[in-house]
Amino acid sequence: MTKWYMVNDQMVNPLFDIALSLLYRTRLRKGLALLDRYGSAEEAWRHIDEPDMQTNWDRAQQELEWIQAHGIRVWSLSDENYPYRLRQCPDRPMILYSKGNVLPSDGHIVSIVGTRRATERGKELTQTLVRELHENLDQVTIVSGGAYGIDIAAHRAAIKAGIPTIIVPAHGLDRIYPYQHRQDAIAALEHGGLLTEFPSGTEPIAPYFIQRNRIVAGLADAVVVVESKERGGSLVTAQMACDYDRELFAFPGRPTDETARGCNNLICSNKAQLINGADDLIQAMQWETRADNLKPFNLQTTMVGLLDDLSSTQQAILTKLQEAEDGLHINLLVMELCQPYEQVSSDLVMLEIQGLVRSLPGGIYRFVR
Repeated sequence: MTKWYMVNDQMVNPLFDIALSLLYRTRLRKGLALLDRYGSAEEAWRHIDEPDMQTNWDRAQQELEWIQAHGIRVWSLSDENYPYRLRQCPDRPMILYSKGNVLPSDGHIVSIVGTRRATERGKELTQTLVRELHENLDQVTIVSGGAYGIDIAAHRAAIKAGIPTIIVPAHGLDRIYPYQHRQDAIAALEHGGLLTEFPSGTEPIAPYFIQRNRIVAGLADAVVVVESKERGGSLVTAQMACDYDRELFAFPGRPTDETARGCNNLICSNKAQLINGADDLIQAMQWETRADNLKPFNLQTTMVGLLDDLSSTQQAILTKLQEAEDGLHINLLVMELCQPYEQVSSDLVMLEIQGLVRSLPGGIYRFVR
């Protein structure tokens, strides 16, 4: 007997999604291909014939009981609220588990990563970056992996500022690793929380840290490397950000500093843009600040004589963008308007030419106010 549980006032049955994700846990691309082919996890499950299906089905039932008992939110690819930035990634997780007030599609999302052996300078740069992003932007969420060093400095700065922070662990939500960060994870639940693709019982082993890095990169509009040695996990995240067409930034450091070599190499190879602080990041991303939003705006004067020349789809796009102060991703517009991607993309180009919308890095479009 399958079980249902409540999400956003609707009854949801994620059992097939959990079972399929468990069955294809080490064969993600095949699992995603099956979802694309059959349209849903339930339909895919009914058409496949794989060893250990019953074992994974039983395990999925246990997992569903566990998440129900512990207040865990499940995000499947069939969920319209699945993080749309992450949905673009070719190796997107088939399922996500979250705890807390995780809203990974709201506002501006910045992932901050770096070495686990951060210097005091690196921690101060991280704290200042988070604080200034909060001071200048209406909505900003900080994402990182909850590890020692730069990761936890970013989370703690966000918690101190009272802004959302999402911790992406390399294990299930039945534990916290490292355990020294347990109180930070608890504090993050109030304005953010934990998000992972791993079911309960998953141990934090080395390959899973690399695997979770794609979530850290894929969730974000921008990824910032604060400090990094010549090699390390943060550089893997940086490469993933490039692969996903995310904007990548790095703080420079002295050539003699071991923890600056990774950042300097990213900048020298033109993979990352050099920043000295939040102002550089905001300017590069073309984000509107609180000061920008205080400028007077007369919508009626701006739109006079223009709406009559627009198609119905273009007018619908403008309406959607006017309602979203921080802009919308093109994929979200496609879904909300129920129009082909090519049509929405073409209309956005025309609207941009007319100066009515502005394209931002990461596929975001904003109404020109």
